[in-house]
Amino acid sequence: MDKARETALKAIYETDIKGAYANLELKKLLADKELNSRDRAFITELVYGTVTRKLTLDWIISHFSKIQLKKMSNLVLQILRMGTYQIMFLDRVPPSAACNTSVELAKRYAKQSSGFVNAVLRNIARNKERISFEDIDAPTVSEKLSIKYSFPEYLVREWISVFGENFTEELLKAFLERPDFSVRINTLKTTKESVVEDLNSHGIETLPGRYLDEALYLKNISDISNLDAFQKGKITVQDESSMIVARILDPKPGEKILDTCAAPGGKTTHIGQLMQNRGHIDAWDVHEHKIALINENAKRLGVEIINASQQDALYLLNEAKGVYDRVLVDAPCSGTGIIRRKPDIKWKRKKEDLSNLVEIQKKILYNAGRYVKPGGVLVYSTCSVDVRENEEVVKFFLAENGDFKRESVKELLPQALKEKAGVDEGMLRLYPHIDGTDGFFIARMRKIR
Repeated sequence: MDKARETALKAIYETDIKGAYANLELKKLLADKELNSRDRAFITELVYGTVTRKLTLDWIISHFSKIQLKKMSNLVLQILRMGTYQIMFLDRVPPSAACNTSVELAKRYAKQSSGFVNAVLRNIARNKERISFEDIDAPTVSEKLSIKYSFPEYLVREWISVFGENFTEELLKAFLERPDFSVRINTLKTTKESVVEDLNSHGIETLPGRYLDEALYLKNISDISNLDAFQKGKITVQDESSMIVARILDPKPGEKILDTCAAPGGKTTHIGQLMQNRGHIDAWDVHEHKIALINENAKRLGVEIINASQQDALYLLNEAKGVYDRVLVDAPCSGTGIIRRKPDIKWKRKKEDLSNLVEIQKKILYNAGRYVKPGGVLVYSTCSVDVRENEEVVKFFLAENGDFKRESVKELLPQALKEKAGVDEGMLRLYPHIDGTDGFFIARMRKIR
């Protein structure tokens, strides 16, 4: 039995059927010491690829199966999806190997269906070159793009109404790609030159950040937890879009800062880094177990000015009113901007979830505004590309809070981002197909009285 494929099947089944998070399930299964680095990379590719392209794979399978998908057992469908993904999208895997290993999995987990699995996959392999996604027969553009790019149709339809067809298609295409692996250099402990030299000496190729000096991209690696540079707090995993949040907050040494939704502490520790470890940061999170994550990250990175505590940002804390120079709300959101990293998000989110999230965002932002000193700064960010969670939440807040105004972020941005639409009005929108980052929204506001 092929251990790598069997492990991948378990992760896919747990994610799709049991509702597990793919990244957490992978982390657990990849801890198996019998797996080598090549196995781990292959398993990760199979899991993320199969989960990402689920709808497209189902469309292909349905054209070569006499049995309807809804009548198949869950395990058989997962085996077919994983086998089809290898045949259609992994050029380095011979179709015969994809078929044979899938049949072996079927013999172990669904013995009576092994012949069926064999027939369907070999039929797909024989016809691979004739399968064209341009032939998708769907009554609407949104349904066609939904199948082609494997995305919930309701989201495609909504995005077309906001962004237009061309923009939406390019965005969906980008969400199918695997993101670059980026880290933040911790200038409290080291320099960019020292980190690059250290990583290169271990055979890790590095590329400079697209926008920020403290950003670095690593090639052909997906886990840095065992690297000396990581363990000693010289680097930490963070996308550049997330780093830009702290740059727009623009914290100064000696200030008092509040991060209202701080876990696991990536932005919080970056704020501490920009403050040169001078001043005070209160870091809140609603979940008690996540406070430990913030503290662990702060300790590893040597940021000593963070006070992490359990606090629900949905509830106003009267004693914190008017206390802080700057407040960050990195709000809980739909996560549509990070679907490249967490593809199962798009299947877990339901249409009705969004209205609940928006109400939470509005309430947290309202409370956060009470904590800002007159003359202070409030920054709101999400890893979402949906305008209802972004521009509309900010618009609602400003309409209800006349003592705040939007403030240009142009001078706080690297040159490559200064001319983006919205920056003069205090809003930065980042998209993977345009900016090469996660999808992100950041807004900066000033309390004028």
